[in-house]
Amino acid sequence: MKLDLLYEIDVPKPWGPKAHPDGQRDHEQRAYRDAVEQIKLADTLGFHTTWHVEHHFREGRSHCPAPEVLIGALSQCTENIRLGFGVTLLPHAFTPPMRVAEKVATADILSGGRVEWGTGRSTPMEQIAFGVDREESRDQWQEAIEAIVQMWEQEYFEFHGKYLDFPRRMVTPKPLQHPHPPCWMAATSDGSSAVAGQLGLGLLSFAIMQPLERMGQQIAQYRQAAEHPTPITRVTTNKVAAYTLVHCAETMAECEKNGIWESVWWWYQNIAEFTLQWEFPHYTQEQKDRVFPHLSMQKEGRFDAHQFSEADMIIVGDPDQCLEKMVKYHELGVDELICYVQFGHLSHDSIMKTIELLGTEIIPKLEKLGIETSASVGPSNLDPARLTGPID
Repeated sequence: MKLDLLYEIDVPKPWGPKAHPDGQRDHEQRAYRDAVEQIKLADTLGFHTTWHVEHHFREGRSHCPAPEVLIGALSQCTENIRLGFGVTLLPHAFTPPMRVAEKVATADILSGGRVEWGTGRSTPMEQIAFGVDREESRDQWQEAIEAIVQMWEQEYFEFHGKYLDFPRRMVTPKPLQHPHPPCWMAATSDGSSAVAGQLGLGLLSFAIMQPLERMGQQIAQYRQAAEHPTPITRVTTNKVAAYTLVHCAETMAECEKNGIWESVWWWYQNIAEFTLQWEFPHYTQEQKDRVFPHLSMQKEGRFDAHQFSEADMIIVGDPDQCLEKMVKYHELGVDELICYVQFGHLSHDSIMKTIELLGTEIIPKLEKLGIETSASVGPSNLDPARLTGPID
C-alpha cells in the first residue's frame, strides 16, 4: 500500500482581517504556496502520488479549479512523486475532450511521465453552472475517455460519436507514457465502484466519513467487476485508491494542540452544509438527517469529532496510532491510501510535520510489515500485463 496526498486547496473562512475580496486573495495565495512546499517535502520522502481536484465554486473547502496549472508547476519543482488529476471533469460542457487530451499530455511531458489521469462527472451544483445535462453526463464521460485515448494513440484523429463530432486533425502533444497515462474513475457509491472495475479503470474512492465495513464492500464490488473487465482504455488499472483525513504528530496531545478536532469538524460541517444548500435544497429535515446525521447529533450534544477517529474513518494520532489505522486500510484491499492533510485551520508547520512523520517513520514501518510502499510503475515503463491491446 502506497501513501499518496490529496489537495483541494482548503481556504476556510473567516478571510479577515482584510475586507473581502482582499482577505480571500491573501488566504488563497498562502494556501497555494503552502501546498507546493508541502508537496516538495513529500517528493523527498517516498510518497507515491499527489492528487489534485478540479472543483468549481466551492468556497472554503476547495479553491482548485485548474489542476493542470498546479500540476504543471509541480512538474518543475519535484522529481519523484507522481502527479494525479483527481479528477478532470469530462462532461463536454466542462471541457471539450480535445482540450483534456492536450493539457493532460502536456503535463505528462513536463513531468517526465509522472501523470495519473483521474476522471469524473461532478455533481449538480457544478454541472448546472456549466450547463451540463446530468442525464447525459455518464455517457458523455465514457465517450470522452474513449475519444481522448484515441487522440493520444493516433497520429491523426477523427471521431463521430453521439456527443463528439470531430474532423480529422492531429491532436498535439502526445503523452510521454506509452500508450497513455493510467486512467482512474472517481466513485462515491457502490454502483460506481462496480462501473470502474468493469471498465478496467482504477478506483478513486472519494467517499469519506463512512464505516470501514462499507468501504470494504465497495472494494469487494470493484474487485469482482474487475475480474472480467471490458476495458475502455489500453492501460488496465486494477487498483483502489481511497482517501481520508490524516494528521500525525509526535503525540496525540500535540495533535490536539494543533486543533485537529476543530479542523475535522470544520471539514465535515463545511461539506455537509454546502452539499445540503447547493445539491439537495429540496430535502426535508428527515432526509438531511439521514444523509448527514452528525450535524443534528452535534447540535444536540450527542456527537464530537473524536468519534470519527474511534471508528477509523479518519487517521489521527502519533506515528504508532496512525500506523495501526493505516494497516486496517491495507487489510481492506486499499492499494494507495490518499492522505488529505491540508484541511481546516491546521497550520502549515503542523502539516509539514505530518508529512515528515509519515515519510520518515510510517513508510519505513509499513515496509517492515511487508507492505510494499515504493512505486511499482514508473514513467514510460508500464507493466505489459496492464495493456489491453497491441502497442503501436
